[in-house]
Amino acid sequence: MKKIFVDKLFDEEVHSDFLKYGRGEYKDKYLVEVKKQKDAFTIKTGPEYVNFLVKKCFEKVSGSVAVSGIIVSTNDLRSEAKFAIADVSNFQGIRKMKIDTTSEASTFLEMMHRYPRVFFALSFQGPDFLIKVKAKAPKSAKPGKESEDGPKAEFCSLKTKDISLVREFLFDVSAFKEASANHKIIVEGIVYPKDMNSLKPEEIREKSKRKGKIIRTLTVDGKTITSEADFLA
Repeated sequence: MKKIFVDKLFDEEVHSDFLKYGRGEYKDKYLVEVKKQKDAFTIKTGPEYVNFLVKKCFEKVSGSVAVSGIIVSTNDLRSEAKFAIADVSNFQGIRKMKIDTTSEASTFLEMMHRYPRVFFALSFQGPDFLIKVKAKAPKSAKPGKESEDGPKAEFCSLKTKDISLVREFLFDVSAFKEASANHKIIVEGIVYPKDMNSLKPEEIREKSKRKGKIIRTLTVDGKTITSEADFLA
C-alpha cells in the first residue's frame, strides 16, 4: 500500500500481488492493526502482508534460526530447498511443505527471492522480534461482502521494536496508541498486452494489468480517515 499511496510505484511486486484479482470490488484487504506498548509494537495483519514481514524478519537474522510453518506453492520445490522439509501434502495442485527445522536464515531468503509468488507462512524469532503466522494457505481473492463479525487482522502477528516496519503500514500516521487500516480494492478493468494475439493464455494473464482504485480506511485512536489512490498494476 505504501508503494501505491506514497511512492506511486507500480513495480513487479505490486503487479504480482494484483494478478489474483478480476473485475469487481474486494473488501477487507491488506488489513493491519498496530498497538504501541512502551518501546515496542504489536503488528497484526491479513495474509497479504505475510511474505513482506517474513522476509523483513529473516533479514534481521544472522546465522541459523528455528523455523516452523508451511510453504505453499503450485510447484514441487523440494529439490530447491536447502533446509529440511518435515512433510509435503498435495491437494488439487496446491502443495504445502511443512517446515519444522533449524537452518540458516539465508537459505529461506534465497528461496523467497527466487520464488516471490510462493506463500511463506513461517514462524520464528530473532533478537528483537517474534513473528507468528498461521500455518495455512490464504483464501483465494473473490468479490464479496464483509463478514458478519467484521474484518479481523489475525493471519500474522509480529512483536517488534523496529519503528521502520510500523511506518511501512502506517505511512500516513505520525503518533498513535492504536491504529488500523482496511482497504477496498476496486478493479474497474483489465488492460491486456498489445501483442496478446501472439501470446499463450498464461502469458496473457501474466502480462495483463489491473486498473482501478483503492479506498483506504484508517482508524487512529478512534478517529477514522478515508483516502483513495488510483492504480494500474
